[in-house]
Amino acid sequence: MSAARPAWRIGLTGGIGSGKSTVGARLQSLGAELIDADAISRASTAAGGAAIPAVRDGFGPDFIDSDGALHRARMRELVFADPGARQRLEAIVHPIVAREIAIRVTQSNKACVVFDVPLLAESPRWRPQLDRVLVVDCSEATQRRRVRARSGWDDAVIDGVLRSQSPRALRLAVADAVIFNDEDDLDRLHGLVDRLSVSFGL
Repeated sequence: MSAARPAWRIGLTGGIGSGKSTVGARLQSLGAELIDADAISRASTAAGGAAIPAVRDGFGPDFIDSDGALHRARMRELVFADPGARQRLEAIVHPIVAREIAIRVTQSNKACVVFDVPLLAESPRWRPQLDRVLVVDCSEATQRRRVRARSGWDDAVIDGVLRSQSPRALRLAVADAVIFNDEDDLDRLHGLVDRLSVSFGL
């Protein structure tokens, strides 16, 4: 990494089924440090994860599965029905995620650090920390088709997930760059990422 400037800090976000994870993986293959906030969050609520004791205390043992991990299906149903439950869960998990992200940033020596954050547009704490926000976008119809094919969820579950995420317009409003990924063409998507990555020091 050049001593002329610190690492680029890129926020990466997009709705479910947009291809955000594919874009993140491509940037990583081009030399970026990829910090996946969702993966860190999932690890914190896996068996033995740092969030498990507080989840058990805050929600009760019914929300811990037989392996000692967060009972994800039960918690998903609760937070879709009760926004207050989502806030309580986030109050447990978000500080753990923030601490782990800070550690990884400190340890990185890459020219570009990409923060994969699904709810970036909703979180005012993120924008001041970033040089650029990259949004991976597609139509809602494409989101539904991809999620249905990938996960087998019915429309009611997909509706709940879409409602829980940032509205498309809000994501686009915070974007410095947008990759529109409505086509199922991996080579095209990689080409778009490769061209954009040059402006991120890669």
